[in-house]
Amino acid sequence: MPYYTIALLLLGIAILGVAWLPSLLEKYPLSYPILYILLGLGVCSLPIPLPHADPLVHPVFVKHLSELCVIVALTGTGLKIDRPFSLRAWRSPLLLVLVLMVFTIAGLALAGHWLLGLAPASALLLAAALAPTDPVLAGDVQVGDPGEGREDNVRFALTGEAGLNDGLAFPFVYLALALLPTAVPLDERLRHWLWMDVGYRIGVGVLLGWLSGKFLAYLIFNLPKRVSIKTEGYGFVALAVTLTSYAITELVHGYGFLAVFIAAITLRSRERKHEYHRLMHAFTDQMERLFIVVILLLLGAAIADGLLRALTWPGAALGVLLVLVLRPLGGMLTLIRSPRINLAERAVISFFGIRGIGSVFYVAYALGEADFPQARQIWAVLAFTMLLSITVHGVLATPVMNWLDRRHGRQTAAEITEATAE
Repeated sequence: MPYYTIALLLLGIAILGVAWLPSLLEKYPLSYPILYILLGLGVCSLPIPLPHADPLVHPVFVKHLSELCVIVALTGTGLKIDRPFSLRAWRSPLLLVLVLMVFTIAGLALAGHWLLGLAPASALLLAAALAPTDPVLAGDVQVGDPGEGREDNVRFALTGEAGLNDGLAFPFVYLALALLPTAVPLDERLRHWLWMDVGYRIGVGVLLGWLSGKFLAYLIFNLPKRVSIKTEGYGFVALAVTLTSYAITELVHGYGFLAVFIAAITLRSRERKHEYHRLMHAFTDQMERLFIVVILLLLGAAIADGLLRALTWPGAALGVLLVLVLRPLGGMLTLIRSPRINLAERAVISFFGIRGIGSVFYVAYALGEADFPQARQIWAVLAFTMLLSITVHGVLATPVMNWLDRRHGRQTAAEITEATAE
């Protein structure tokens, strides 16, 4: 059976679809990720002997594919934020990451232990993977392209949160690894986690991300004209920002995800009105969509292959609890003292905490580092929660954001697209 040829055919059809689907669905309560999961599910349900898509069978491939998707998305996320960084200006995303995410992880870990009977390390891993808002699948509720002007309180808060928390959730993944039984005493493992996985890795991620962004900004904007980059080369610059900042930081054991996002917003802080920011973002956006297509097709295929067989009613309840209770309620309480954000905006920010590709990476990474009890159940709950989030948030994102825009007298995304086309 020519598996490779069938894969190329399926990928070609899927990529062709992603070229049109976002604009076709812009006015409707439906997101294209749902369709790609259904496509993968449908193809792998056919009586064709295709290879297994189970993530437990291909852990290294799943880890690296999701890793690449997230770092490309983080670069695009950082490049499209127009607001300069300051503690005051970034108050809402910082609260969502440093307060809401931490309490969400704690609540989910307790629920995973008591509801599902997961071992403490497994419960914490599942919580750390599911708590962060995803930068990959949240495009419908994020800010627009660089300089587009669609950076209201809701979109900025969700975009900033998605950029920051994919790096800052990593310490809790390492804490889950530290809780696994070893010959090293627990107190010694916890001390190592505190200074290494919290202090050192975060510090190095922030520092090297900032230095990478400064250096690449100098190369782009300060080199003499005779060695300047041609317009068509700025997509490759964006890819360079992604890969170099991530790889250098990982080589010295810092958090590469955090470094990539910091590098991107540092680069964005130079020459904000320059068209090169738009060109770089457009390239990362196209790459991100390519990775999304592949991952969502494989997720659908894995579900067809039995990924949800280990799901129990308590496991499904945990996913519902996160998406419909913990995140919305926690967000409302976290932002209650944010004077610049009104009640309607706070409700929308609190509800749209989308679970996605970053969660896949965290679980794949941790399971590749050590053997966790109930690994198949972790994957099942993760897959169900992603399906629930993609479906619920995907259906509601367009109408809710349109309602919010009209409430504030702004053009909707579809109206901006139509005006630009004219």
